[in-house]
Amino acid sequence: MSTHQEFSEHITTGYTTQGDFITLGAAMLEGEAITDAHIKIPLKTLNRHGLIAGATGTGKTKTLQVLAENLSEQGIPVLLMDIKGDLSGLAAASTGHPKIEERHQKIGIPFDAKSFPVEILSLSEQDGVRMKATVSEFGPVLFSRILEVTETQAGIIAIIFKYCDDHKLPLLDLKDLKKTLQYATGEGRESIEKEYGRISTASTGSILRKIVALEQQGADHFFGERSFEVDDLRRLDENGRGYINILRLTDIQDRPKLFSTFMLSLLAEVYGTFPEQGDSDRPELVIFIDEAHLIFKQASNALMDQIESIVKLIRSKGVGLYFVTQNPTDVPEGVLGQLGLKVQHALRAFTAKDRKAIKLTAENYPISEYYDTKEVLTTLGIGEALVSALDEKGRPTPLAATLLRAPMSRMDILSAEELDTLIQQSALIPKYNEDIDRESAYEILNEKIEKAEAEEAKAIAKKEREKLDKQASKTSSRKRSSATEKAVIKVLTSATFIRGALGVLNKLLR
Repeated sequence: MSTHQEFSEHITTGYTTQGDFITLGAAMLEGEAITDAHIKIPLKTLNRHGLIAGATGTGKTKTLQVLAENLSEQGIPVLLMDIKGDLSGLAAASTGHPKIEERHQKIGIPFDAKSFPVEILSLSEQDGVRMKATVSEFGPVLFSRILEVTETQAGIIAIIFKYCDDHKLPLLDLKDLKKTLQYATGEGRESIEKEYGRISTASTGSILRKIVALEQQGADHFFGERSFEVDDLRRLDENGRGYINILRLTDIQDRPKLFSTFMLSLLAEVYGTFPEQGDSDRPELVIFIDEAHLIFKQASNALMDQIESIVKLIRSKGVGLYFVTQNPTDVPEGVLGQLGLKVQHALRAFTAKDRKAIKLTAENYPISEYYDTKEVLTTLGIGEALVSALDEKGRPTPLAATLLRAPMSRMDILSAEELDTLIQQSALIPKYNEDIDRESAYEILNEKIEKAEAEEAKAIAKKEREKLDKQASKTSSRKRSSATEKAVIKVLTSATFIRGALGVLNKLLR
């Protein structure tokens, strides 16, 4: 038996699946694709998470596109984080190309150009379905971790949330939280401290500054109503295909805190909302996080612990998480160890640091008698990748250098007109893009403060009136006393005159 035949059987046996699956491409040996030695990924394992890594320009985005398309065709909805703005082409069919046809002939599967059901989402002022959440939905623990506050400051945030719950003060957006913090150290300080304990003005000032910093990253567009319902990510079209939800993030690349804030809240909401699936035959939702290093880059230790916990637990809800980044080392080991599917595109060795990273990456893959993994990592072409997956029993499949299939949809972006048309056709726009600013903590506390100020002004005015009345009474009393004194003096003067006159008369008469 030739080496090629042995290799073909090795791959075919390792990637045999009895259930539904996705075909990524064909295995390669010595740079040549082995037709029909297909790399099949069982749907059953796609909630075990995954990684798509590789240097710039090696085909990571197209691999993401292929996975999203095939999931959609299988009736599995997808959420994509589109940071570079190059995924909207999923809504239009590929125009085809001779090189695509040639690639698919080598793989041994036909090429079928298709468009897919797409929903455009937005966290900011960009066009699309607005994804929002209220401050109260975050809760004090998650909000404290986002702000990276001290333990004392976290305690104050917990008090603020408790106070608002107890007094029916809705915390919807950031201005609600800021107003409540100001109230807690101002007009309401005495009553709040009596009920919940002392609140430091210095601590609330520090919290307020951190909220302002979060606002400057665009969080004021994210916090508010109407809250996005994560069930809307699980929609199917009239043909039973899963919607590919594309979240446009091109304008927040330099605001990683907002991005990580959103991701953590979304994952927490999905985990809290989706029913327990156990060991199901297919995922309920698959989430692809492009430029994944942005999540981990500025995350605190507490935030990292939260992310790692969610990654471990969320697969039981039928949700798969796929991180797309340039180097596997961008992903923390605690997360990397949870990833079942790894699609590793080429890495470049320009420096000693690069060579060290390549060696480390190679050690994370199964040993193969057919490949020198370190060498293959630097010689893979565009649209080629090392693949390591799990079979239906959760066992690692053979390592396979793979010629990946081409996307069925357009590999370029939609034009501005096409994008506008797609957004206008959205069934979710009327539901989420209406501006809602109902009465919440900000308005209620403002009204309370105004009422207290009005009552205080009335009390001051009353005291002033009483003071003036007392002064007027004293003045009137003094005037009456003066008049009496004058009358008495006049009488006394008259009496003296009379007595004097009578005395003179008496003398004369004598």
